[in-house]
Amino acid sequence: MKPGKWARLLLVAAPLLIAFVAGCGDFWQAPSNSGSGSCTTNCTTATSGKFYILNAGATPQVVGESIVTGTLTPLSGSPWTLQGAPYAMAIAPNGAFLMVSTTSGVFAYPITNGILGTGVVVSSDQAYSVQVDATNSWLLEAIPGTGGVTIGAVPISSLTGANNGTEQTVSFSVANANLQANRMAVSGDNANIFVALGAGGAIVVPFNAAVSSGSNPLATRATTIPVANANGSALSVAVDPGTTPRLFYIGETLANSAGTSGGLRAFNYSSLTAAKLTQATGSPLSSGGLAPNSILPAASGEYVYVANGAGASTAGNVTGFTIDASGTTYTLATDTSTATGIQPLDLAEDSTSTFVFAVGSLGSPYFVAYTFDATTLGQLDSQITSTTASNSIAVVAAP
Repeated sequence: MKPGKWARLLLVAAPLLIAFVAGCGDFWQAPSNSGSGSCTTNCTTATSGKFYILNAGATPQVVGESIVTGTLTPLSGSPWTLQGAPYAMAIAPNGAFLMVSTTSGVFAYPITNGILGTGVVVSSDQAYSVQVDATNSWLLEAIPGTGGVTIGAVPISSLTGANNGTEQTVSFSVANANLQANRMAVSGDNANIFVALGAGGAIVVPFNAAVSSGSNPLATRATTIPVANANGSALSVAVDPGTTPRLFYIGETLANSAGTSGGLRAFNYSSLTAAKLTQATGSPLSSGGLAPNSILPAASGEYVYVANGAGASTAGNVTGFTIDASGTTYTLATDTSTATGIQPLDLAEDSTSTFVFAVGSLGSPYFVAYTFDATTLGQLDSQITSTTASNSIAVVAAP
């Protein structure tokens, strides 16, 4: 089996608080030191796809990079300065544009050969999370509200991301809701939107991208999933990739079997339309750390990874889980664990499936490019790292 199909990194950690978003820090710079892990490709000649890093700090920016013959190389025109302090970032599935949410609104940046064009305002909302649906025709937003959350859907151009009509919104009341920044997912079948709401649990909102012009693609009902432990908090959500998802996931604090550490909860996607939600066998499992801040289902469908925070000065980890499928019955089992930096916040896999990129705000390191270990299933090997202060809060890879 090819190593590039197996492991996918989860390197994200503590919830993206507004204090981090508006915090200080130097902009991200190309790392000069390399990791010592083994490489399943010739890393001195390996070339990655293009990727983009969202930096907060004194000078909010998007930094564009790629790895060319083993060297981190800036994209032409990078970095690009932003208006306002950033919350979140998403790239269109067709790679035609980048969406960036800031305190000044949501901006669409058209992409030409990896170069960002001039950003245009798509929405004036203070959206803590953004996504682009699988048709590239809707900007989806999660907006904090008093006593709950508002989900917004803005029709957009599939070529540039520019506003293409009137925004539709639906608001939901959720007790103890605390909207998590950059913690939103949309299913590949364009049927559901998942949002982490902290102590309020998670919410799943039905979505229909094919509605007629001027209609609302968002359902007025939603499934609210309370936290497993009354004192816990839902920090992350994810859904299987592809147009036929099998499982969706929630990462919560205090959700392991003993209620003392983080937990990964895996639910049968099909049960969203049933009378009762059902979990995969073994769910919830200990996530491997205190705070499961991000979840990455592998494209192969056989693994899911959880990035865990372990405290303000302690290195986190990425723990892998094997998904065993037998018909429509799924079983999760704990697999490998890989050390990460302190409070990593986001990750992305490049389009060549050679590298996984991770960014974070507290360092040791701030940025890591990983490859997949040749012999240990699910193991990630550090190849390029950066200890330069960056206050990076998100990373996305061009498809």
